[in-house]
Amino acid sequence: MMSPPTTVLLPTITWSPVIAEIATQLGPSDELLIICDDASDPVADYDEEFQNVRIIVAGEPTGCSGKAHALATGMDEATNHRIVWTDDDFHHPQDWLATFHEAYDNHGPVSELYFFVGNDPLSTLLEPIYAIGGTLGTYADDKPWGGAVMFERDDLDLESFLRDLRRTISDDQLLSEYLETTTLKRIHRVEIGGTVRETLERHVRFTQIIHQHNPWDTATMGLVTLLLAAFSFVAPLYAGIGVTLLAAGVYTYFGVWRWTALLASPAIILQVPLLIYALARRTFVWGGRRYRWQSKFDVEIVE
Repeated sequence: MMSPPTTVLLPTITWSPVIAEIATQLGPSDELLIICDDASDPVADYDEEFQNVRIIVAGEPTGCSGKAHALATGMDEATNHRIVWTDDDFHHPQDWLATFHEAYDNHGPVSELYFFVGNDPLSTLLEPIYAIGGTLGTYADDKPWGGAVMFERDDLDLESFLRDLRRTISDDQLLSEYLETTTLKRIHRVEIGGTVRETLERHVRFTQIIHQHNPWDTATMGLVTLLLAAFSFVAPLYAGIGVTLLAAGVYTYFGVWRWTALLASPAIILQVPLLIYALARRTFVWGGRRYRWQSKFDVEIVE
């Protein structure tokens, strides 16, 4: 069965091989919208090697994150009924879009999964935390991931969603409040970090996303983390074995084979001060902008 015309939204400011990876998978009526901030961004000079690729200059955001603004702009510019959101920081195999269409036809709105791979000491240490709380949590709760999600316009209250998207930080967390998805057990490895400072800023953002959208989840996460950390001090051998086996089980379940599962025990202990730090921070940096996030729909761009 032929898939309906589809618009793929790719927020990015730089050219990457991902553009060609996606463009070569598009059908004649499909389109790829590359959404950047400014006409001076490197990707704005893309020579449009593929006819069904368009560059959209979103401009500077006001009262929301740069990515939320880019996606809202892309949604306004999209000409097709079926929509895909994706990112430029992971490989899109040749059958990625076709497999996505097949999954949508079977399940309705669908999302894929991420597995964060650290490339600095702190992000490497935190890999087990992100695997258990992020990858497993997203899969278990059937939450959409903005890096790979497919839906159609009438799957959600689009007008209200776009209104709220233009006044918040997290695109996929907000989407989860408007859209019921089936999260597929298909993993994309996404490299994160680069420097310890970048990892700290990302960790603050992740923590505050949970806190702003689901404050009770923050309390639960804090309590569980504190109990596990206390157990690690009282019975370090048993706790170490237990959390390491948990992390190894999660890695294995998702088909990821990395030695970082062995870091689960120290990562749990470190998560206690990191959680306190993340909740105490009043601002954080994402994509070159500093945000002050007062409440779910109260976002100030400080720099």
